[in-house]
Formats: sequence, C-alpha cells, structure tokens
Amino acid sequence: MKLTFYGAARMVTGANYLLEGRKTKILIDCGLCQGGSFCDKRNFEPFPYNPKEIDAVLITHSHIDHTGRLPLLYKAGFGGKIFSTRPTKEFSEHLLIDSEHILNKENNSQELYSLEDIDKTMELWDGVRYREKFKIKEFEIEFFDAGHILGSSFIKVSGEDGKSIVFSGDLGNVATPIVKDTEIIPEADYAVIESTYGNRIHEDLEIRKDLLENIAEETIKARGVLLIPAFAMERTQELLYELNELAENGRIPKAPIFIDSPLAIKLTAVYKKYSQNPDYYDKESLDLMKGGDAIFDFPGLKFTLTTEQSKEINDVAAPKIIIAGSGMSQGGRILHHEVRYLPDKKSAILFIGYQANGSLGRQILNGAKKVKILGQEVEVNCKIKNISGYSAHADQKKLVDWLRPARRNLKKVFVVQGEEDQSIPLAQKIIDELAVEAEVPLRGDSFEL
Repeated sequence: MKLTFYGAARMVTGANYLLEGRKTKILIDCGLCQGGSFCDKRNFEPFPYNPKEIDAVLITHSHIDHTGRLPLLYKAGFGGKIFSTRPTKEFSEHLLIDSEHILNKENNSQELYSLEDIDKTMELWDGVRYREKFKIKEFEIEFFDAGHILGSSFIKVSGEDGKSIVFSGDLGNVATPIVKDTEIIPEADYAVIESTYGNRIHEDLEIRKDLLENIAEETIKARGVLLIPAFAMERTQELLYELNELAENGRIPKAPIFIDSPLAIKLTAVYKKYSQNPDYYDKESLDLMKGGDAIFDFPGLKFTLTTEQSKEINDVAAPKIIIAGSGMSQGGRILHHEVRYLPDKKSAILFIGYQANGSLGRQILNGAKKVKILGQEVEVNCKIKNISGYSAHADQKKLVDWLRPARRNLKKVFVVQGEEDQSIPLAQKIIDELAVEAEVPLRGDSFEL
C-alpha cells in the first residue's frame, strides 16, 4: 500500500488522503481548505491526482473540511462510489448546498461547483452501518463510531497483503452529550490521527456547563446580548442540549434564545430523525427522549428560518441570546449581529469552537479592537469569552489514550489535521508515551506501507 497526504498536513482543514493498492485507488475524505485567502486560492487548484482513476471515496464525517471538494471531484471526472454512514450522507447534502451558496457568493466571478454537481455527487453516495465490513476490490473497509458528531466515523482499511491502516477522521471529546463515546481502536499496522487540539487539555463537561451558566447569567443580568457564533453541525445541538438543561433547572435567568441559522434548523431536523436510533445516540439522550424530554426544543427557544424572522430579532429588547452561523464568523447571519452588538459594552461574544488562522473569529478572539465586517469597520467593545471544552475534538490526552490499545502492533502513526504547534507536540507525546514511531507529514509526502 502507498499513502499520500494531499490535505490537512500541518494544517487543520482540507483533509484528503490517497491510499493506493496494487489495483485500487481510494480517497479518504475530500475537504475544503478553510481560513482566509490562502485557502480560497487552494480550493480552486486542480487535484494532484486524476479523479477519473479514483475507485471510491470514504468519508469520515460531514464537516465541510472533509467533504467540501466532493462535487469538484465529480466535476473533474470522478465516477466511483462514495461511502459514509447514512446520517453523514444526509448532513453532507445540506452542508454542501450551503457551502455552494457561500463559495459562489464570495467568488462571484468563478464558480467552484454548482447545485447540479452536488445532485450528481449525491447519486454516487451509499450509506453504510458501523462495523459492517465491505470490499472495494482488494481493500476491506470497516467504519467505527468516532463519537465526534452524529454519524462520524473512523475507518479501518485492510489490504490483501495483511497490512491495515486506521484513519481517525475527527475523534470526539470525552463523554460528549448526545452521541455515543468513541469506539476502541482496532488492531492495525498504521494510523493516521487528527491533532486539532494535539497540545491542549480541555475543561471537563461540568466545568464548561458552569462556564456557560456564568457567562449567560452575567450577560443577561447586565441586560446585554450574548452572541454565540456556532457551527450549525453538532455545536448548535450540544448548546441546545445544555441550555435546555440549564433552563429547566432554573440555572440561568429567563431570556429568549434564538437559533438564527437556517442550516442549523435543517440539520437539527436530521438529528430528530435519528433520535430513536441506538446506533448513534448515547443512552442518556435516548432515555431523556423516551421520557418525553424534547432535548432540541424548550420554552423560550425560537427558530428563525426566514430572513424576515432574522431581522425581527433586532426588535426584541435585550437581554437575549443569539446562536448563529458561521462558527468562525466567516459568513452567515452572525455577521449582521456582530456589526450590531460587538460595539456594545454590556454584550458579550462567546466562542465555543476552533477559530482558524485568518478567520474573523480568530481576529476577535485574539483581541482586535476593530474588525472589518460586511465592508464596515466595527469597534469591538463587548466582552470576549471562550470555552474550549465545547470542542467536539479530542484533546491530547484522549488522542494518546485512543491509540494506546493498538500500540503493540502499530508500526507508525501519521499526525495530521493540526497546526504545527499542535501536531508536532502530539507526535512527540506518542513517541514518548507509547514508544511508537510518529511523523507529521508535509503536503504531498508519500509513504510505502
């Protein structure tokens, strides 16, 4: 087997790995690069391999940095099969349509791909179940629950020569609400592991819930507005889960909570569709829903689907909480709210997810006093808050612990999906703690396995 890294090498986004056998070529993920003009340029570059020669694509989960170039792959001649879990397929269609709208708006002189390309891509897509082995020519494939978002997977690929490799995709945080915990890694010769937070230790879940309670209470009592730029996928649903719990137990003062994201509303509907399925939901969530608790709906929560409904939020007096996309403030309705409330000293903006280099969210989080939004220069006077424990990504401890059961057979671990200040320390930690060879590849690096 030969493995080549064409994306997410020494950076977080743009996952794209080519695995070649004697007669087979498969891709693992095919994502967009995200974060500033550098990525805008890279996304339009031709693929460094011939898409017509690719037999199949295995998708770990639906986030756009793992799926966002699939329609472009189709457009460039790919006609093979795409495999993922069924929720991942459904989520991906919504996310790709949203991405097409944003990309074509940002690059109005150049179209990356069209809605028709997305439709044709979805026709190539098959849903599979966890631990359901299947063959792609000489490769045997098996998906396992990564515990990152609903339907997320890590994938084991085994060759006819007896060698095997596991691709982690994105691994979930410890005991994340809603989804089941990450499955134990199976035995393998090689592993490709993410490192988004490869040099960080997260706050535990109770601490993050307490922080959310304190920030919400402080902002509401000040009669301000709490802005939460949130990824429409998983982060919004986790927030709903915990705000529901805080509201039901009287732990935060009453204030209207707005989900101002058409995409988040559509994705939440998919969450509801699978809400009775034990393949995807953890026992606690299933028990709550069986007991009649609508974990994605509670008094005071308002979903604003249309543009008109979104504008009407301005007419609702503070205090209020507004959850809107995008999670890095790179687009979406959050921008309009930021223009309005970033200058307000009584208000606060709370970041609960990764902010890529070059993103507006990273600028605000780093303490910029003025930022440019929608062509306007906006003063940042509001309070800046951050809760790292809301990450759906594993921290360093969990990443190392996940590899631990396979350490006796692992010949080498490739560390990807992290900036160098995260990926290099994780590689060293793997070497020191597990006594397994680890390397942080560069884009374009190839390895004979």
